[in-house]
Amino acid sequence: MNRENVIKTDLSEEIFMNSVELAELQHLCNAAIKQLTIKFEILNDEFRVKYERSPIHHIESRLKSQASILKKLKKKGVELSAESAMKNVNDIAGVRVVCCYIDDVYDVADMLLRQSDIRLICEQDYIKHPNYNGYRSLHLDIQIPIYLSEKTEYVNVEVQLRTVAMDFWASLEHDLRYKSDKNIPTGLQDRMVACANEIADIDKRMQEIYKSIKEI
Repeated sequence: MNRENVIKTDLSEEIFMNSVELAELQHLCNAAIKQLTIKFEILNDEFRVKYERSPIHHIESRLKSQASILKKLKKKGVELSAESAMKNVNDIAGVRVVCCYIDDVYDVADMLLRQSDIRLICEQDYIKHPNYNGYRSLHLDIQIPIYLSEKTEYVNVEVQLRTVAMDFWASLEHDLRYKSDKNIPTGLQDRMVACANEIADIDKRMQEIYKSIKEI
């Protein structure tokens, strides 16, 4: 076997090892998504029994593909390995919790973070401090334990908590901004931010109406 063939074989083995390692990492992250989803469902059920209402409207989840993981590692200029991905990519596993009202967002977040096996790594509150484009959501980067046959692994999960109104705007904004092959003019971007602010105002008013109805 000549040197060129040896190099090709080594590269093939490296690619294969990356694929196997990333598949194992995806398994861990998928397990974290399942476990976290169950936690939210249990909290929602408990809330329904105690208060006869559900704070959670629905739950979504997503798992980054191997291609997306490798792309993010390359962009960061770090080692292309599962171990590196665990350290440098916090959003391989993502869970989005869509709540009915703004207060529900914070109540659900508090209920989750009170659980002893949840580690909070970072919190970003885009509800109190909206992003430049009008985006609103509460982001929690957490770690959750996954109990395997021979060990316990703490896995990073990005949790997004938002209201139905925030989710409505974010979904359409993503469709307009990221699925378009055209540059959006500043004027149209300003209109999108204005829409976000109007929707946020309606969100607050709906919560006030809900509180008033409760007091009747």
